Amino acid sequence: MDLRLTEEQQMIQAAARDFAQAEIVPVAADLDARGEFPSKTIAQMGELGLMGIEVPEEYGGAGMDPVSYALAILEIAAADASHATIMSVNNTLYCHGIMKYGTEAQKHAFVTPIASGQAVGAYALTEPQSGSDASNMRTRAVLSEDGSHYVLNGKKSWITSGPVAKYVMVFAMTDPEQGAKGVSAFLVDAEQEGFIRGKTEPKMGIRASATCEIEFENFRVPVENRLGAEGKGFSIAMGVLDAGRIGIAAQATGIARAAYEASVDYARERQAFGRPIAGFQMIQAKIADMRTRLEAATQLTLAAAWRKQRSKETGERYTLQASMAKLFASETAMFITHQALQIHGGMGYSKELPVERYFRDAKITEIYEGTSEIQRMVISRLETGTR
Repeated sequence: MDLRLTEEQQMIQAAARDFAQAEIVPVAADLDARGEFPSKTIAQMGELGLMGIEVPEEYGGAGMDPVSYALAILEIAAADASHATIMSVNNTLYCHGIMKYGTEAQKHAFVTPIASGQAVGAYALTEPQSGSDASNMRTRAVLSEDGSHYVLNGKKSWITSGPVAKYVMVFAMTDPEQGAKGVSAFLVDAEQEGFIRGKTEPKMGIRASATCEIEFENFRVPVENRLGAEGKGFSIAMGVLDAGRIGIAAQATGIARAAYEASVDYARERQAFGRPIAGFQMIQAKIADMRTRLEAATQLTLAAAWRKQRSKETGERYTLQASMAKLFASETAMFITHQALQIHGGMGYSKELPVERYFRDAKITEIYEGTSEIQRMVISRLETGTR
């Protein structure tokens, strides 16, 4: 793996950093406090090409590579994890899935407006009774007698961007007797009759990223809006999650970096017993551990992104690399934000500084798009060949 960044990769990293620091940092705390979706800055991110980084330009995206995407989301997350969450779902769970499995008509109709920032996309897999066990879903899609459309009924939960999404990738059972092999994927317009948005969830962290339940009541989906073949939905969902986990790894790494940098600055400035606390061995040990883990998380994340890029040429899976990056980066984010709170002492517990927000935001990275327990299961099964 070539660790040197290309000129284009450096440019999008710098552009994302400049935008994040100038436009997101000043509003992040207020948006978090009010739980308000950041419509203005998300639209600006779309104009910059950040909402469809890997999508070819002909479909409204920036036409760049997975490493560029990881670098950009890391910079956005270092400013605010909520923006990074919305960006991650748009780029990987939504756009990547359609670009990989969709028809030309589907790409133009469902990707272009999302990648260009005109609207927001969502991904609906989880249900109230099925989180990690995604094959245990109850949402049903029944083909009409004339074969022209499917009728969807059921409920999805914890849908990121659900309250504001224009289009949603939805997974439903078309043949319940087949279990996971009976799941199919659909692209739906959230403004159609029968699409019902539930209350916005009052979350502990990533509070500016709107999340809700959605319900389908006799919702009609044209056959041409089915994504991939009937019964291939579960494999599509799992393939999309490989890409999504790289985005979450980058998000976690961005949160960790922000907390680490805040800790270094504070340790240099905070005086105790007549000198900066950075001179105390216990603080030095924390800084050393934080920095080492941050570097490891960064390299694992970029390595996974690089393997994703290579897979476009070789067709090889990058599930192992994505799971390792997501597992380590998310747990690193929790470790570093916890240490940051300790270094800041009472001020770390105060909302006057962003450290407490970093701590709250970090936790979800260990949960969504596959918990740490699921990542360990995936990694061990791939390494041992067991099920």
